[in-house]
Amino acid sequence: MTAQLTDTDRAHLRRCVDLAREALDDGDEPFGSLLVDATGAVRFEDRNRVKGGDQTRHPELEIARWAAAHLSPEERAAAVVYTSGEHCPMCSAAHAWVGLGRIVYAASSEQLTAWRREWGLAPGPVAALPIQAVAPGVPVAGPEASLSDEIRALHARLAGVTT
Repeated sequence: MTAQLTDTDRAHLRRCVDLAREALDDGDEPFGSLLVDATGAVRFEDRNRVKGGDQTRHPELEIARWAAAHLSPEERAAAVVYTSGEHCPMCSAAHAWVGLGRIVYAASSEQLTAWRREWGLAPGPVAALPIQAVAPGVPVAGPEASLSDEIRALHARLAGVTT
């Protein structure tokens, strides 16, 4: 679901892409996310950490866990999660269960699925459902076209393909 993004949204997404690159440079999958409170302050950021074998170490799940432990329900509802890639079903569910607010993503699950298919890669072990199929009450915005080529290149590098 594409929605108009602000310059502030794009700046936060830029940081997410930088975190995704940091993850890839460290041998991990290229995903990065941050949690921004109602005042615009970044409260938590993380990147994928699945290379150790725990495939649940997604930054969006870590954000949900951190928010549940550190923010009131009202603060969680007013917060925005920015992420380089649209939440997977696990992270979408965690986001909704914790009661976080809006999600803004740079690349959609649909895009990532299409890129992987184009490169001849097998689909992941979990269906690539859009956030609102799992968490219909969560407002979402994305993808952000200006970051698409850069995110595609990160995922191509992970896959070992030349684009």
